[in-house]
Amino acid sequence: MSAAVRRSFSSSFASLQIRNYRLYFGGQVVSLAGNWMQIVAELWLILSLTDSGFAVGIATALQFTGILFLGALGGSLADRFDKRKLLMVTQTGMAVPALLLFVLAAGGFAQAWMVFLVIALRGLVLAVDNPARQAFVIELVGPDKVVNAVSLNSVLVHSARITGPAIAGVIIAIWGVAPCFALNSLSFAAMLLALFKMNPAKLHRPDRDRPRGNVRQALRHVASRPELRVPLALMLVLSTIGFNFQVVIPLLADRDFSGQVSAYSLLMVAMALGSIAGALTVGTRKRVSRELITFSSFGFGITALLTAAAPTLALEMLSLALLGVCSVTFAAGINSGLQLAAAPEMRGRVMAIYSIVFLGSTVVGGPIAGWLGEAISPRAPLAAAGLAGLLVAVGAYYAWSERFTPVGIEEVVIGADTGEIDAINAPARRPAASATRRPLRPRARRAHDEALRSRASRSRGESKSAADRTSDRDPRRSRAA
Repeated sequence: MSAAVRRSFSSSFASLQIRNYRLYFGGQVVSLAGNWMQIVAELWLILSLTDSGFAVGIATALQFTGILFLGALGGSLADRFDKRKLLMVTQTGMAVPALLLFVLAAGGFAQAWMVFLVIALRGLVLAVDNPARQAFVIELVGPDKVVNAVSLNSVLVHSARITGPAIAGVIIAIWGVAPCFALNSLSFAAMLLALFKMNPAKLHRPDRDRPRGNVRQALRHVASRPELRVPLALMLVLSTIGFNFQVVIPLLADRDFSGQVSAYSLLMVAMALGSIAGALTVGTRKRVSRELITFSSFGFGITALLTAAAPTLALEMLSLALLGVCSVTFAAGINSGLQLAAAPEMRGRVMAIYSIVFLGSTVVGGPIAGWLGEAISPRAPLAAAGLAGLLVAVGAYYAWSERFTPVGIEEVVIGADTGEIDAINAPARRPAASATRRPLRPRARRAHDEALRSRASRSRGESKSAADRTSDRDPRRSRAA
């Protein structure tokens, strides 16, 4: 049993064997904790200034407005320039809004519109930073460990959800929100140091001689490949309606659980713990499957409905922990699958589209969730998220079922028989000869493969026999041989 536990532990942290990724991991530990401190402080500051759930939704949406409108441009920059150097620039730029918020809060003259403006400024930098970070992961570890690395990144994000809000809760209760912004501005130094100390020669960079193209070419690339198109469509629906926890949890703590910072922190910590458990589970896998994505979206729907109905703080924390498991499993599966399926020279732009879908959709979903939470109940957006999760599960089942799978899908990234990622550079278009042929069922496909191998063996045997007969007829050829 202990050996099995050690193997499981080793597979969960396989990417940390790579020095460049260890540096990246360490820098992110500090930087993301500071980022979550700032998010908690921003939303609490807006809620205290406006006492409006809709305003909290607007603040959340502004974080990702830049990604929605400029994320594709950020992806083009990530494909065109050295991602490591580009991240040095963006991480420095992310510290500026934190310093501005510190000045506003410490000086006591912060107003809601000022906070909104600074949040939007941070969103502009994030439009370049996020696609570059997403596409940089596979360069750090290579394709064999990208699923594990994406899962460990999820562990980082959700661990920061524990440490960040916990530290922020204590700081806000004692000194107010201003120190949270100051500490976050200092935290970016850890990430800059990690990027500086990396060995560029060990990065798995795409061929720089390949043509870069433009955003429209990347959109055509996504539209023509179902292994990219289908996961992005599923993520668009669920992220718009379901992934609005930054809006819902503060409202839930404020309206249903006494309005104390401690309740807010406890709910965030509970969801983060579940998310870490889900990320570590996904991290043991070398490939993601369509079944994993389908079942995680179904689990998301069920647990979101349970969260909407939980009557006490303890039950709310338990249901949020389960919701965290399902949400991070779904998101990490989509993320790693897209990185493997995308052509290397387009990976930055594909991950920019992912960022637009995953984060940019909050621009629409955040205010809607805030309005529902204020007009009806904080539990209303959770109920809507549950229904969206069930809808996505049904959509994933039909999109990847044999009846609806396009011909040739068994040759691309998500295999038709195993559901595993089988190839990276699979053909994007179906062969003309198979335009009317339906995909083989797994059993028929194995029989077909065995028949082909048997035919090849017989062909080799016949060739050998013919050669033997020729040598028998011609003794000189036999002696020469």
